[in-house]
Amino acid sequence: MATQDYVSTTERVLVRLEGSALHIVFNNLARHNALSVDMWGAVPALLKQAEHDERVRLVVFSGAGEKAFVSGADISQFEDQRAAKEAVKVYESLAEEALMGIYRFPKPTLACIRGWCIGGGVNVAISCDIRIAASDAVFSIPAARLGLGYRYSALKNLVDLVGVGPAKDLFFTARRIDAAEAQRIGLVTRTCGVDDLAALLAEYTGSIGENAPLTVMAGKAIMGEILKPSPELDMQRCRDLILGCFESEDYAEGRRAFMEKRRPIFKGQ
Repeated sequence: MATQDYVSTTERVLVRLEGSALHIVFNNLARHNALSVDMWGAVPALLKQAEHDERVRLVVFSGAGEKAFVSGADISQFEDQRAAKEAVKVYESLAEEALMGIYRFPKPTLACIRGWCIGGGVNVAISCDIRIAASDAVFSIPAARLGLGYRYSALKNLVDLVGVGPAKDLFFTARRIDAAEAQRIGLVTRTCGVDDLAALLAEYTGSIGENAPLTVMAGKAIMGEILKPSPELDMQRCRDLILGCFESEDYAEGRRAFMEKRRPIFKGQ
């Protein structure tokens, strides 16, 4: 699969492959990267391609420009897409498919955040495994100011990530918080100055790209099992994933590299 095979269904979602990282960029600059129906719809197909591309070891989500990651839903579409009951169902279905596609994606996902990260932007970010943010990032969940119904999966992701107390605080008040507070409550993993964000992102794409992909994916899958209610926990799947790592060529390469005091070259096999 060549890089040019990654084609977005809309010009408002850009895609590029850099090394082992696939970058999906929300590109609705006129509306600070607010998410429109076509943007939601573009994500699942790109993730499906990336899942089966052995070169891709990480998917990075970011926003075009310097002002926003995602500023929420594109409210210019509210009357057309959300006013009628059937239109609401369509919009919510597209958003749910995209967000759960990110959440369930078997490889690591990372949200690289600058500027506004509001509503749907927070949902995208918390669907990812890792969130890094520049110091100019601003977060808010303004559903209560808009009278919107909020989906179960989004609130569960939020509670699982930051805990029920901070989740209620953010949701009930709809207040805005800065990057420092977002890090304190666990909404983002690491923060840095605006000028340092590219370097911080490169640190992640570099390290994840070099690490053993089968081990990383097994760890992600097992952590997903840990978050399930105990009756739904699939321990046999966890055992199989661990055994698969020990039986892989990558494990043999890791041992050889350690003994030879060199950097391992993992192939995901």
